[in-house]
Amino acid sequence: MSADEREREILLTAESLLAERPLHEISVDDLASGAGLSRSAFYFYFASKEQVLLSLLDRLVEDQLVEERDAPRNLADDPPGVWRHVLGASFERWSAHRGVLRATMEARATSAEVREVWSRLLERFVDRTTAAIDAERVRGAAPAGVPARDLAICLNLMNEKVFETMAAGAQPAVEEAATLDALVGVWLTAIYGATPFPAAAPPAGRQRRLSRSRHA
Repeated sequence: MSADEREREILLTAESLLAERPLHEISVDDLASGAGLSRSAFYFYFASKEQVLLSLLDRLVEDQLVEERDAPRNLADDPPGVWRHVLGASFERWSAHRGVLRATMEARATSAEVREVWSRLLERFVDRTTAAIDAERVRGAAPAGVPARDLAICLNLMNEKVFETMAAGAQPAVEEAATLDALVGVWLTAIYGATPFPAAAPPAGRQRRLSRSRHA
């Protein structure tokens, strides 16, 4: 097998193992033997199991960025459809690769390198979202309001938490079949909804008191 094929076997082994158990329970020996390598040969390809994880993560994110690269210029044609496509691609990717996402969240707590890489990748999504929101505001499709970058950060961090919860099987969680609809609804409301939002109605008791005071 070529070096590229050996590396691919390590990555496939890692993905398979991560679907079954957390990263801290997987050893370098597990990854090496699954790829038909000795432990020493493994280090020819990767410096650590965290490096394997980062390689898997990088490939998934690059695929996602390619998937949505045409989105900004297509927004003028069909904003709801384009956002659904982008969010749907992200949802499907993390749904299919839950083990990688779970392992990333686990490793982020203990590895400065994983934290830095994840932050850098998230920043790329924030930058793209910011640019798209700005473009929609310039063409008059979206109202001004919360600064575009702040809004982009909040929306992307929401996605991160929703996908993390889904991958971990934690609660509370949106029903998986309804997750995409919920995300699309929140994004469209946040980007295109009327601002400022109406003030919350006062509690019923206070409302009655206010009504009596007006008639007095």
